Amino acid sequence: MSDTARFVRVLARRDVLALAFGAMIGWGWVVMTGHWILTAGSLGAVLAFVIGGLAIVCVGLTYAELAAAMPEAGGEHVYSYRGLGHLASFVCTWSIVLGYMTVVSFEAVALPTVVENLIPGYSVGHLWTVAGWDVNASWVAVAVLGSLVMMAINYVGVRTAALVQKLVTLLIVAVGVMFFTGALFSGNGGNLAPLVTGDPGVAAGILSVLVMVPFMFVGFDVIPQAAEEIDLPHRDIGRLLIFSVVLAVVWYAAMLFGTAYVLGHDGIDPGGLAVPDAMAAAFSGGWAGKLMVLAGMAGIVTSWNAFYIGGSRAIYALARAGMLPAVFARLHPKHRTPYAAIILIGVVSTIAPFFGRSTGVWLVDAGGLGIVIAYLFVAASFVALRYREPDMPRPFRTAGGVTLGVIAVVLSVLIVGLYLPFSPSALKPVEWAIFAIWMMAGLGMYIWARARYGLEPARHVGRTSS
Repeated sequence: MSDTARFVRVLARRDVLALAFGAMIGWGWVVMTGHWILTAGSLGAVLAFVIGGLAIVCVGLTYAELAAAMPEAGGEHVYSYRGLGHLASFVCTWSIVLGYMTVVSFEAVALPTVVENLIPGYSVGHLWTVAGWDVNASWVAVAVLGSLVMMAINYVGVRTAALVQKLVTLLIVAVGVMFFTGALFSGNGGNLAPLVTGDPGVAAGILSVLVMVPFMFVGFDVIPQAAEEIDLPHRDIGRLLIFSVVLAVVWYAAMLFGTAYVLGHDGIDPGGLAVPDAMAAAFSGGWAGKLMVLAGMAGIVTSWNAFYIGGSRAIYALARAGMLPAVFARLHPKHRTPYAAIILIGVVSTIAPFFGRSTGVWLVDAGGLGIVIAYLFVAASFVALRYREPDMPRPFRTAGGVTLGVIAVVLSVLIVGLYLPFSPSALKPVEWAIFAIWMMAGLGMYIWARARYGLEPARHVGRTSS
């Protein structure tokens, strides 16, 4: 490639950490914390996140080694190509692109929903109803405006996107520390009862929360996607990836503990937002609850921004390898961003709000399956490369070797199983339809691109750094 076709290495340590941590904390903790405590108890919910976090760390360690060894844009695409081959690489990367696309689309839907918590009754101008959800004009306008702003931020360069990510993540952390400190002084140990609960038993409660945990940690994988823009020693890329997961585990545990410590089991409104309610109670003022909602809105921005970066780089990597139309492999001559991929994501996320909130949930569920399939491919690639290329330079070498890789494969298979029909969290028929349509559309483009470009454009994948 010519110099004008290359990314610029500008992401420093704090940028990378904000990118991954901000992606993982999103908006879900604001909505779901009360449900998790009611389902498993205060300690049970924390245990579910610790156990789930350990599972994600196992998968993340395979990512860490591969990201440090092959710091190229595309992450999963690079590892699966070198470990498993051409078609496997496409399936892996196209699957995770679905995940990124759907999360970005969901954030476009989540933003106007959060605004309703700050400005009740602002949603007016009924347009139509989709799956029982009334789509209003003002609600759609907020979503579309947010989507266009996020697209513009990512279009003009990763420096701008990284600055936004750092500032907004700092806001979330500041409010979170404020809440946890206030909870320690205003809460009561008796509120933690029951420590563990569930129906029909305590194990069922913990498992019910545990099945949701892997989805809350999606986001650490955006670090490998932007590897060519990270200005750090390769070994540090792996270390930061794992550290970001550990920070996310601490965050979720702190929010769960603080909420239970302040409100107690009986004080949680099943239909409300427990963390803002706990914040308001801790500081004896509705202003504090509104501040926490703003922190949740900031979480939408960090997740939205991170998955824009991850999704556009994954699409770019596929196109650069000749697996998608070449237009998506072009970088903007001034901003050095994959502008065609960013515009594609922007168009999809701008259209999504017109179909209402229910459709957004369907998209995220279908996209979640795509993400965990990619995890499985990466873990399998890790094992394959440990066997086939034991002497490959590995700046960050994961302890446990093949054994850890096998554990990661097994855990990934179990997580995939959570989406299958026999699971309590199985996909709905409409979600399976979304997944099937996406994969068939991708396969069609892959067949066309392979006939058009052949295998030669992919020869460089995973080879530039070793």
